[in-house]
Order: sequence, then C-alpha cells, then structure tokens
Amino acid sequence: CIRNKMILSNLARRTLLTRPSVARLAKRTYATETTETLKRTPLYTLHNEIGGKLVPFAGWEMPVQYQGDGVLAEHMHCRSVSSLFDVSHMVQLKLYGKDRVKCMEALVVGDLKGLTDGNSRLSVFTNEKGGIIDDTVITNAGDHLYIVVNAGCAEKDIAHINNHLSSAKSNGLDVYLENFSEINSLIAVQGPQTEKILKKFIKQGEVLQNMPFMSQRQLEVNGVPCIVTRCGYTGEDGFEISIPTPFVYDVTRALLETGHSDPKHGIRAAGLGARDSLRLEAGLCLYGHDMDENITPIEGGLAWLINKRRRDDGGFLGSDVILKQLKEGVTKKRVGFVVKGAPAREEAPIINDKGEQIGKVTSGTFSPCLRQGIGMGYVETAYSKSNTPITIKVRGRDQEAVVSKTPFVPT
Repeated sequence: CIRNKMILSNLARRTLLTRPSVARLAKRTYATETTETLKRTPLYTLHNEIGGKLVPFAGWEMPVQYQGDGVLAEHMHCRSVSSLFDVSHMVQLKLYGKDRVKCMEALVVGDLKGLTDGNSRLSVFTNEKGGIIDDTVITNAGDHLYIVVNAGCAEKDIAHINNHLSSAKSNGLDVYLENFSEINSLIAVQGPQTEKILKKFIKQGEVLQNMPFMSQRQLEVNGVPCIVTRCGYTGEDGFEISIPTPFVYDVTRALLETGHSDPKHGIRAAGLGARDSLRLEAGLCLYGHDMDENITPIEGGLAWLINKRRRDDGGFLGSDVILKQLKEGVTKKRVGFVVKGAPAREEAPIINDKGEQIGKVTSGTFSPCLRQGIGMGYVETAYSKSNTPITIKVRGRDQEAVVSKTPFVPT
C-alpha cells in the first residue's frame, strides 16, 4: 500500500464494501450483545456525537467504526493521511523507586538498563514457563518507568506486577506503582501526514520532526501539557498522546476538527475495525490471538526483543525455557500468509500437501491495500519458510495459501 495513495474511488469502495470480509468485520470480530457492565472512556460522549458504532471490547464500550466512513475508508485514510483512535481503555502505569529497573527486568525480556532517558521499548511480560502474559511498551521517563499495557490484560498485569513488587519490597527494594490511567487518558494519531498536522497544535512543533521512533517528550498539545510518544499499532508513523482526562475531550475535538474542515487532508476518527486490519497488514500481534500464555517469544517470532545482555544474563521469568529455545530451536513458529479467496478466520486448520494439519490460524482479514485475504498463524517449523504452499480450511472449503513475510505492506 503506497503511503501517499489516494482514497479508493467510490466505485472501488462500493465493490470492496459488498465483500463479506469487509462489510461484516465489526459483526464478526466484536460482540454486539453482552450482559456485562461495560466501562466507558472519557471520549464516550464524543464517539456518540460523531456517529461511532459502539460495541463491547475487553470490558469497554468502544467504537468499531464511524457513521459515514466505515472500516475500509477509515483504514485507507490512516494509510494515506492521518487517523485518530481512542485507546484510553489501555492502562498507563508509572513505576517509581531506585530499584524500578531491577524489578521490571525480572518480569519482562527487554533491556531496561540500557534504555536512555526519553526512549521507549516494546517488550513482553513472561511467566515461569516462558509464555507471554502480555505485551507492553516501556519508557524511561527519568525518575520513573512509564508502562502501557493492554486493556484486556489490565487486571492480571497489575496483579502480576504488584505480587512481584510486594516480594521485592519485603526484601528491602525501593519501588512503587502508580495507576496513571486514573489521571490521564490516551489517544493515538496515526498516518503519514500526522507529524505535519500535529505540529500545528504544539507550541514546540519543531520538536516532533526530531523525535525518533520509540521516543517520548513532554509537550503542550493545544495548550495542554501532554506526554507524547512516537509509536503506534498501525505500521504508520504516528504518536500516542497521554492527556490529562479533564482536557482529553477538547484536545481530541480540536484534532478531529482538521478532518471535519478538510476531510481529504485532516485527521479523522477511526475505530477498532480499521485498527485490526491496519495492525494485521503491518504484521503486528494481537494479544489473546497471536500470542498468549502458552506461546513463548521465540515461537511468536519475537526473539528480537531479547538483546545480547539479556540473553547472556537471563534473570527474567521463564528465561531458562526461552534461552534454551534460542539455542535449540522450537517446534512451531508464527507465520504470515496470503490466501486465495475468502479470508481465513481464527482457529481455521492449516494443512500441508499431504492433507495433514500442521497448525492453525490466529488472525485473518481482508487487506484493503493488497485486495486479498491475509493472516497469521502457527505452523510446524518445517513449514515456516516464506513461499511455502499451504492449504487453509475456510468455511469447510480448502483454499490455497502461501506463507508470506510480514509486514504485508511497507511500514
């Protein structure tokens, strides 16, 4: 998908939207009925004002798409211009104390000692068996670590961290945790034109162009002190902005006004549907689908998260299992694939040329950029090389597919 590619023509858009894989994305991926009491982000009112279709997601009432655009248009606008996502359901934590790095390195595989001030790192929490408890982005924020974890894992993540901290404190270590989500809300603005648009709202706008990927700065956005991190979950350039909750509505409204006044060149709202297809095109994992507590970072293709120091020293939960896998290999691996015909869905069997099941699909969708089905799954290691032909059972039918490198589109 070329970054500067214009939005699909109306004719092409109508053609794609009639395909079940796109038109039914929200219905298929997210529950529309639930008996649980759902939480609402501080932008709930705004979502209703701008036509958000709200659905249950990880215990929250979240927009899957917006009236007048739809998943496809939102996806393509993010790829070509800039889109705004409400990610306030995700949890922001701050870890303080002189022993914060030592304590956190016992829980994640990443090198935090080598993380310099103002820089961020993707990592994963692991359990004693080497399985992934959750993925996280951790920033060295000077006097503390700024940690963002997934909404669906929030309770178990916080309990896991607190259990470890309780033991650490009993051994005399200096560390304590703050739930920063009680103070600040979080939005993500993603797309190739994001920096150009966003700097108009920042007093120190020129700072943005000097921010490398995975770095963080304290900046005023629309006159409000915010935490701005250059990162995201779409494969596009962009920023996550942590905003004091009393001001998040006004800041978000101001950013979206650029898309209201100039729909082709401004920031427009996007929902969970586009977020999922964007991340899958970028080859990014979704926790609970492409990784979980029974999958290790090595099986998940995430060995690059573990640098030399951490491989030499170990010391994180499950390190004995994970480091052994690094040396000896694994029996299954996460792969990307491109499929002919209808997109493959989660749990669909992956079959070899002998008719034997060799794995299963963990994520699948229709790619608006490639105009075909893409997905990820786990297969026996012998079948994990790119260009390996495979067959996937889709709605009871055998469909040809081929193992593909990820990301599926340039990022």
